[in-house]
Amino acid sequence: MSQVCVISIYVPNMQEAIEFYTQVLNFEVNKQYGPKIATLVNGDLPLVLEESDKVPYKTDSHPSGVVLALKTDDIEQALEQLKAAKVDLLVGVPTDCPPGKFISFRDPFGNVIEYLQFS
Repeated sequence: MSQVCVISIYVPNMQEAIEFYTQVLNFEVNKQYGPKIATLVNGDLPLVLEESDKVPYKTDSHPSGVVLALKTDDIEQALEQLKAAKVDLLVGVPTDCPPGKFISFRDPFGNVIEYLQFS
């Protein structure tokens, strides 16, 4: 049986990525494996940031194929935090979906992230 054990996100700038994921999304740096790889945590599933100069950047003609969903208990508060940080919102209004409500946004590198509040 397969189970997700880690999520990796390739970024072109490690420092900028760490600042975004820790300051805007409240992750904490767990371990830094040299200057190009860091593990962050916010719950049980680790998030690995890896700096690479071959990052497949999101553009209108090349959408991201992976979406990272983060659970929140208060989607309105999460939305206000993203607005305050001037994050690029894709779905900037809590929108109904089968498990509850979601909002969607991009990190500084074009990766799509969602906040999901379960009903």
